[in-house]
Amino acid sequence: MCGRYSLFTPPEDIEERFGATFADEFQPRYNAAPSQSLPVITDANPERIDAKEWGFVPPWADSQSDFGFINARAETLAEKSTFRDAFAQQSREGFRMGRCLVPADGFYEWVEESGGKQPYRVTLADEQPFAMAGLWAQWQPPQTQTGLDAFTGGTDSDTSPDRVETFTIVTTKPNDTVADLHHRMAVILDDDELDRWLTGGAEDVAALLSPYDGEMRAYPVSTAVNDPSNDSPALVERAEPNT
Repeated sequence: MCGRYSLFTPPEDIEERFGATFADEFQPRYNAAPSQSLPVITDANPERIDAKEWGFVPPWADSQSDFGFINARAETLAEKSTFRDAFAQQSREGFRMGRCLVPADGFYEWVEESGGKQPYRVTLADEQPFAMAGLWAQWQPPQTQTGLDAFTGGTDSDTSPDRVETFTIVTTKPNDTVADLHHRMAVILDDDELDRWLTGGAEDVAALLSPYDGEMRAYPVSTAVNDPSNDSPALVERAEPNT
């Protein structure tokens, strides 16, 4: 799976790499975690990098807490009701959803070792930023009533909460580097596959959902990364195991 990652590459380098511009001020993340608002590039606006909440909620969900999927298995995207409309880029009941790119420059995995669970950071060999395949969707919390209207059924005081936009990261079988750490890894797209993931048909892009075959490296980092409230450059530095 992919449950934590980093993105602290200078924003101008990210924009140049992906041909898109940040819609809001970039905030470097050394420990990006679920439920946070993080930058993604969607098929709806591929020239812009927008912030969306990590934890996919389909438009038809009654409650956000019942969903919030941080990962989606590549093998079942076209089958599972939670993800198939987004994978097929089909809007539903006026809510948009589709595919997205999730920029990163590394991700974390944990391995059970003699001294306890050891976190490792995984990057491309050249440490350049990359894009993970993702899905995104709009969801709106149920309408609520306030005051006496909640008892009388009136609508004058009804409130319509703002829509929430969420995303998930697609995972597949691991390559040789990640296999030593975990049985799943994020789908990492080559540069010439980015536009295809955003614009291609479902059958066409299914061929992209394979383990990354480029060179990668993994190294131990501090257990401070275990706490998602920790977010500093020290987290990405090589550390002695279980420190």
